[in-house]
Amino acid sequence: MKTRLKLNLLNSLIIGYLATAFVPVARGDSEIVIAIRYLEAAGVSHSHLYLYREDGKLLRQLTNDNSGQDVEPIFSPDGATILFTREKSNDQNEFWSIEPRATNLKRLDKAADWYTAAKSSPYFTNAEEPEQESGTPSPTPSAEESPSVSPSPSPEIQQTQHPNGTALDAASRAEDQPPEKIEAPDGSGEIFWRKGKDQTDPLDWVMWFHDSKSGSDAEIGRLPGFPSFEPLQTQTGMDRQFLFEGPLRLTFFSSHLNSTDGDTVVAFDFIKRKLVKLSPNWATPIPLPEETAFLTLTENRYVAIPGSSKTANCSYVELWGANLHEKCYHNKGEDESICDGQAEVRYARKESAAICYGASMYRPGKNPEVIIIRKTGE
Repeated sequence: MKTRLKLNLLNSLIIGYLATAFVPVARGDSEIVIAIRYLEAAGVSHSHLYLYREDGKLLRQLTNDNSGQDVEPIFSPDGATILFTREKSNDQNEFWSIEPRATNLKRLDKAADWYTAAKSSPYFTNAEEPEQESGTPSPTPSAEESPSVSPSPSPEIQQTQHPNGTALDAASRAEDQPPEKIEAPDGSGEIFWRKGKDQTDPLDWVMWFHDSKSGSDAEIGRLPGFPSFEPLQTQTGMDRQFLFEGPLRLTFFSSHLNSTDGDTVVAFDFIKRKLVKLSPNWATPIPLPEETAFLTLTENRYVAIPGSSKTANCSYVELWGANLHEKCYHNKGEDESICDGQAEVRYARKESAAICYGASMYRPGKNPEVIIIRKTGE
């Protein structure tokens, strides 16, 4: 009798376990998968896939194979699988798939049509920059390059490259014609420019904002470095130079700083009436439609590699919310304050030197449901 009861109890436990183990679990939260290559002090570092919840919680590492570099992960349209490319040292690419719960990893005979056809989601770029076929936000080193040591700056170069040409090109355009006014699409006001204190400097234009409701004008400040006074734009959409989503009210400008720091991107917040720098170096803004948030592919130069005296030029995916957190300070001898933005989430280990080799976000119930950041052009 006791034996039969024990068997019945054991059967019940097994049936109960099987029932719960194979019941699909609802995935209501947005998730983002990122190919991250953490740079190491010695040896060859490898790119693996990491799955995060949108709020920044690391859910799990999906791959750990060191036979190649795992790059360009993309969620399937239904979010059930993730396809990615494994770049091998012999210039051969393999295509693999894995489920978000790190199950059912398998090599594919060929990539699915939707994977090869997938393009990067719309992003903000310079208006004069020709559209890349794939819409790739920002180049990153290939798997064959050695990113372990940062290049030395070249102070002897006189005409430093600017996103819209050279710094001298930017100065020439500003001297020929004052920057154009920028009207907010919601009618709240407009950005306009007044000449600064240095009348001989063709780039010394100070940003002002005219409030349509009150009729008052407020001085915002100068864009840093050699600025492009025309906002960055997306390649699609009616308001291509604005990111207006709920309380999110932004437009973006690019500036060339110097040969050491390169270029940067500054957001103008129509709500706070502030200029917020998104990175000490470059940051590509990527909208998240139907969300009061956006992503950036953020580049940081000369990041220290842990356990080493070497530095590297790194790239990270970051999440920004409607309330742009910033830390403001004044440069000595300057009137305007500079605000460095603080992203809400950086999808990477803290204080790590890393390179992003592509990412994809799955957003159930939103349009589009899949956001894509490809590593290279197709």
